[in-house]
Amino acid sequence: MTWITVEVDPGSGWKLGAAARSRPGHNEFEGPRHAGILSTTERAADALELFSRASAGLRRHLPFDAAVWTATDPETGLVTAPMLVENLGSGEGCAAYWESELLEENVLPFRDLARAAVPVAGLRAATGDLPARSARFRRLLGDQGVDDELRAVLRIGDRPWGAVSLFRMRGEPAFGPHEIALLTDLSGPLADRLRRFSRPSGSDGAPGSCAPGLLLFDEHGEATSINEEARRHLALLPDGPSTATALGLRPPIWLIGTALQARAVAQGHDRGDARMRIRTRDKRWLTCRASCLSGPGGRPGPTALVIEPAAPADLAVIVAQA
Repeated sequence: MTWITVEVDPGSGWKLGAAARSRPGHNEFEGPRHAGILSTTERAADALELFSRASAGLRRHLPFDAAVWTATDPETGLVTAPMLVENLGSGEGCAAYWESELLEENVLPFRDLARAAVPVAGLRAATGDLPARSARFRRLLGDQGVDDELRAVLRIGDRPWGAVSLFRMRGEPAFGPHEIALLTDLSGPLADRLRRFSRPSGSDGAPGSCAPGLLLFDEHGEATSINEEARRHLALLPDGPSTATALGLRPPIWLIGTALQARAVAQGHDRGDARMRIRTRDKRWLTCRASCLSGPGGRPGPTALVIEPAAPADLAVIVAQA
């Protein structure tokens, strides 16, 4: 399983809502504190366990109330498997979170952090302690009791291999500069571990011979049509946050995010590529591509998403970088 929602065990020495009480002081961040956190990840067997170990280790030095850790496509930055969600329920708000991320004008979008000199930033610090300047906060986070969000892109050079969001609830202090510095120190090393886990190996499944699958999404992002090839591909995808549809299936957030990216490009919010690669449960690689169609008179039409076995060219970046 490559996605999990967990409630952190209070017996671990950290309790939900106790961020302020256990917040480290200035001197605690002196020296290579990140080395101790990284040492806990060395025994991780896969990317999901890496996220779990990194989150537990980081929490001892940088308290937070909830978190999302996700892998990203290193070429497009779109979310892919695995994803770890902590203390955020069952992940039912995940689609709305990424819709806001891709389609609304926001503070600290991941695509900007991926190119920034420092790939980590706090929402309150970036808005002058006025987080409501962010559409994401107004639409989602504020109503959920979130008071601050610390975001990070796990990158090597200009390649993003993962993204992290840490949340503090009302009554907790804002994330400070020394906490930002600690997570910044972890960005490259954790990205390197994610890169190694993504490396194709001899044990990976052979490329599938299944024909391309096709899903259509309406202007509201609802899946409206699907062919049988797409159903077969979806059955092989890792578990993850998903949304219910009238088609009797639940597309995972990774596919939803790719379709949303196509809408973002069509609406001029981004000039990136609506493309993402994902590993199936049997360790084969699939490529997802989405684009927005137009109707009569140039009116917006559905978004078409194609999911198919990855060609060697699709994996060139992963092979070269890993």
